[in-house]
Amino acid sequence: MAQHSGGIGHDYKRIHARGERREGGHRWPWFAAGLLLPVAGVLIIGGRPDAAASADASTEGAAQAALSAPLVAADQPLVVAGAVTPTAPDPITTTTAQPAAITPALRAAANPLVLAPPPDEALVQAAMDRESVAPLAVDEDIESAARLELRVARGDTLERMFRRHELSLSDMFMLLRDDQARRHLSILRPGDVISVEHEAGRIVALSRELDEVRVLEVSRDDDGFRSAISERAVETRVVTAQAVIRSSLFNAGRAAGVPDSVTMSLAGLFQWDVDFALDIREGDQFSVVYQELWRDGERLRTGNILAAEFVNRGRTHRAVRFEMDERADYFSPEGRSLRRAFIRAPVDFTRISSRFNLNRRHPVLHTIRAHRGVDYAAPTGTPIKAAGDGRVIFRGVQGGYGNTVILQHGGNITTLYAHMSRFHPEVRHGTRVRQGQVIGYVGMTGLATGPHLHYEYRVNGVHRDPLTVELPPAEPVPAAYRERFFRETAPLLAFLDRAQEAGEAQLAMSGL
Repeated sequence: MAQHSGGIGHDYKRIHARGERREGGHRWPWFAAGLLLPVAGVLIIGGRPDAAASADASTEGAAQAALSAPLVAADQPLVVAGAVTPTAPDPITTTTAQPAAITPALRAAANPLVLAPPPDEALVQAAMDRESVAPLAVDEDIESAARLELRVARGDTLERMFRRHELSLSDMFMLLRDDQARRHLSILRPGDVISVEHEAGRIVALSRELDEVRVLEVSRDDDGFRSAISERAVETRVVTAQAVIRSSLFNAGRAAGVPDSVTMSLAGLFQWDVDFALDIREGDQFSVVYQELWRDGERLRTGNILAAEFVNRGRTHRAVRFEMDERADYFSPEGRSLRRAFIRAPVDFTRISSRFNLNRRHPVLHTIRAHRGVDYAAPTGTPIKAAGDGRVIFRGVQGGYGNTVILQHGGNITTLYAHMSRFHPEVRHGTRVRQGQVIGYVGMTGLATGPHLHYEYRVNGVHRDPLTVELPPAEPVPAAYRERFFRETAPLLAFLDRAQEAGEAQLAMSGL
């Protein structure tokens, strides 16, 4: 037994000694590698003179990508143009931070209400070095310059259009140094047109129509570019028309040469006195006096209705336009407002899904619960309008109503709009709104089984049925303006009388 134990001990010592030799054989190579590898890494990395340049190139590439990418607004298809245009980040993907050197420029360009900073001098110089073309003499004959129209497409930037048409980027940077040019070229919309005159890609002149009257004009001078705003003459013409309804209101308007937009506005003027869906009869007639805007012998668009008359079932309704306190409205010839202080339906609805009912069973709670308003079913996102002039006294979430807006009107009247999907961004607590102004959008927040607007009308805190309550009239012409009102509207009524006389004479000649 002792001999056996000694054999085991001898074998253990032999195996243990062999293991120590094996460990000792492996320990030295690992120790040497630990010393040599850091030294080799320093020599290899430090010996590459292009390492820093590669990092700089990467940074420059990221900056150039940021300068070329368009900014797309979530709620409007605006395209921000210019040398500094960040890309709107994808909510799913992860984006890397922009270089610190261009962060202020990107922040300025992202806000369309803030003027973007002038182009970076280094970018201008780099573009000029890349192009390396002889400078264009200012006194060259610009008649030889090629003319080009840049039409803005969705997602376009000024730089992208210049690259697409091989125009000088250095000239683009130079003209954006001008504050006025940068202000009017920093926001582009699809369909906008920028006219360019160039010689072999070098910009001679650039222009952009800002509206029907104003034009931005940029031209080259000795110091670069200068800009100016010129105005074109627009002629306003007064047009009269008269029509008799044979089949429909719009067919009668088209037969008389009245644009559909004017016919639609005409119906809007008399909507409180005439039901254009049910009350129109064959033989009804209308006369209208409206404006047309012309420029260089071309009609641009129609303007405002100045006066109108509608005869429905033998009853005559008249309206004239009158401006006061920088605000225009329509009144009867006696100075009474044509509109009511409130509109019945503050949303374009598909159907009334629930009426005013104090004994209604709630569709979600399944209990008898008074329904003190009207539900107008409409698709999600349908605009909701203020029923009357007023002030926002509540905007937020209110229990089962979900997203809610409450307006305070005159005469201790309040209106409530509930279950909105979202609020209009300009409508906040304390904001004053006008009748017909969009305050939010249809949704189904709160306790709702489908998208709709829940609308309530309250007088001194007491709920009234919005469909049957007697709506108060809007304010007439104030006493301080009545003398001017009669003086300024008399010529408009004379126009209306002449239009009616001409229409009657034409009808008599045609035998109708």
